[in-house]
Amino acid sequence: MALRGCGRWALRGSALSGGGCGRRHRGHGPDKPQHGALRAALRKIIDREINPFVDKWEEEGQFPAHKVFKTLGQAGFLGVDKPTEYGGMGLDFSYNIAVAEELGSIRCGGIPMAIGVQAGMATPALTRFGSDELRKQFLAPTIAGDFVACLGISEAGAGSDVANIKTTAVKKGDEYVINGGKMWTTSGCQADWMCLLANTSEGPPHRNKSLICLPMNLHGIHIAKKIDKLGMRSSDTAQIFFEDVRVPCKNLIGEEGMGFTYQMLQFQEERLWGVATVLTPLETIIQETIEYTRQRKVFDQSVLHNQVVHFRLAELATELELLRSLLYRTVALYVEGNDVTKFASMAKLKAGRLAREVTDSCLQFWGGMGFTSEVLVSRFYRDLRLMSIGGGTDETMLSIICKFMETLPKK
Repeated sequence: MALRGCGRWALRGSALSGGGCGRRHRGHGPDKPQHGALRAALRKIIDREINPFVDKWEEEGQFPAHKVFKTLGQAGFLGVDKPTEYGGMGLDFSYNIAVAEELGSIRCGGIPMAIGVQAGMATPALTRFGSDELRKQFLAPTIAGDFVACLGISEAGAGSDVANIKTTAVKKGDEYVINGGKMWTTSGCQADWMCLLANTSEGPPHRNKSLICLPMNLHGIHIAKKIDKLGMRSSDTAQIFFEDVRVPCKNLIGEEGMGFTYQMLQFQEERLWGVATVLTPLETIIQETIEYTRQRKVFDQSVLHNQVVHFRLAELATELELLRSLLYRTVALYVEGNDVTKFASMAKLKAGRLAREVTDSCLQFWGGMGFTSEVLVSRFYRDLRLMSIGGGTDETMLSIICKFMETLPKK
C-alpha cells in the first residue's frame, strides 16, 4: 500500500505515530518533530505529482480531482485524523494542521482548498455522527480518494449566514425530497457526493436543519454552471440546483434537526485548516520578494537596499510568525479538548487580513512584473483574497470575537 517509498504504512511505524497508529499525542502543536515524517512524505508527492502541473491546471480552470485525491488517499493524507477502521490514520488534529501547512507548498491556492474540503469540511460530521453504514458507504471511499466530496452549505442568499439557507428536504415515506440550490460549491463539478445542509422542518432556524449524504448522480441534480472566479482558478466551483431529488432517509447524518450544530462544530477545524494553509505561501512570497528585490536594480541600487522595502518585509515576517504562534497555541488547546472558538476566529481574521497585506505589499515591490501572471505573487494576490470571505467573513469573525468579549450589542 506504500506509494513509491513514502506510503502511509511507513509513516505509521515512524516517530510520527509514536509507535502506534491509534495513539493520541496530547498537547503537541504542528511544529513538533513527530510531524516531520508526515510533512516530508507529503512534500515528495507535491513536488512530483502536483506542482509540475499546477500552471496547466490553472490555465484549464480545473485540476483532475479524482487522480490527485487517489494519489493522496493511497498515501493516507485524506484521513490523517480519521478512524483507522475506515482507512484513516487515527492521529490527532494537530497532524491535520501539519498536513495543511505543508499543502501550502503547492504553488496555487485552489488545490489545497479542494483538499481541505475533502479531508476536513465534508467529512467531520459524518465521521463523528454518521451511522456505520454511512461511513462505509461515503467516508471510507472519500478517505481512500475513490470519491470526491463537496460541501453543500452556502446559497446565493446565505453565505456566512448559514441559518438563512432555503434548501428543503421534506420527508415522504422513507425518503427525503430535496428542492433548492447551493452556490460556490468547491469541487461541485467533479464530486461523487455532497454533505448537504437542508431544512428538514419548519422549526427555529438553528434547530430545523439536517446534514444528509447526497450522491451527486441522482435524478434532479443539475450542475447549473462552473463559476468563473477571480482566483482559485484550478479548483472548480459550481452552482447546483435540486429539483425533487429523492434520497433515502438513512442517508441522514446523526439526528434530524442537529445539522446546524454539527456544522458549527466543524467550522472551528475548517477555519484552523484555512489559517494553516496560508502560512507557507506567505512565507514563500516574502522570501521570493527578498530574492527578487535584491537582484532588481533601480537608480543604481537594489530595490531591497531601500529602507522602506527591507523594513516592510521585516514587519511582514514578524506578523507571519505571530500568526503561526496563535495557530499553534489554538491547535494545542483544541487537541486538549478546549473550546477554541474565540482563538480560531481571531486566527482566521488575522490570516485573511495578513494574506491581503503580504501579497499587496510584496506585489508592489515586484513593480510591473507583479502585475503579470508570470510570478507567484500575483497568483496568491488573487487566490488568498478568499481567506477573508470563505469559511466566514472577517466581519463574522469580528462578531464572534465581540460575543466572547461581551461587547456585542444584544438584539
